[in-house]
Amino acid sequence: MVGDDAQAIYGFRAATVRNILDFPGQFDPPAAIVTLERNYRSTQPILAASNAVIGLARERFTKNLHSHRGAGERPALVSVLDDIGQVGCVVGTILENREAGVPLKEQAVLFRTAHHSAMLEIELTRRNIPFVKFGGLKFIEAAHVKDMLAVLRWAENPADRVTGFRVVQMLDGIGPATAGKVLGRISGRALVDALATFSPPAKASTAWRDLVALMQRLHGNAAGWPAEFDLVRQWYQPHLEQRYPDAVVRAGDLEQLQRIARATTRVPTSSPI
Repeated sequence: MVGDDAQAIYGFRAATVRNILDFPGQFDPPAAIVTLERNYRSTQPILAASNAVIGLARERFTKNLHSHRGAGERPALVSVLDDIGQVGCVVGTILENREAGVPLKEQAVLFRTAHHSAMLEIELTRRNIPFVKFGGLKFIEAAHVKDMLAVLRWAENPADRVTGFRVVQMLDGIGPATAGKVLGRISGRALVDALATFSPPAKASTAWRDLVALMQRLHGNAAGWPAEFDLVRQWYQPHLEQRYPDAVVRAGDLEQLQRIARATTRVPTSSPI
């Protein structure tokens, strides 16, 4: 059997580290243990930190990772207050490295799972810092995230026909032809007035009234941020369930986006150790 007791992380697959730790004792005499300690990827300072962390385990197979790549910068431990502070620290470091002559394409941020990158992706996009994501679709390029942002953008800029075209067609019963008629009525008119006086297809009448009510609240900026995002999130939920078979999974992304919206009302802080 080949396994690593220090990386038994897949509990969601019903895996348990006991499958590895208890294995030798299931035989008489006990199975021999051969440790694979040479690392070909990392430098020794990184492995030294890894060994220190692994050594804290209450129960483990003893091993001491080592590498012939001895030289290298020591890893740093940074303490922050929250996710916003973490993003601020990472983006600040990226920009500092670039000013020091390290190109952006030679810098990377690693995550355990793809959805952990959402807040950083949004901040990099906000600051016009180009990036490439490997191992999944960019967070803001997911269809359901685009849907949410489109509603907010259209309320902010009714002249954005592309965004408005997307929003109107979220309603069941409205296709490209009807969406085109809606946008044609908006030219030179207030968005809310144009929507309120439009007669949608009967199938979309109830959903249309809900959209008009939402735009009335958003267009006046009465709710404020992040309450405006919460309003859109509530309005979008039934459309999410209707448009996507995996709505439950996608709802998790929107909850993450909602937390980001709430967090952006605070100032990023970080405190290096």
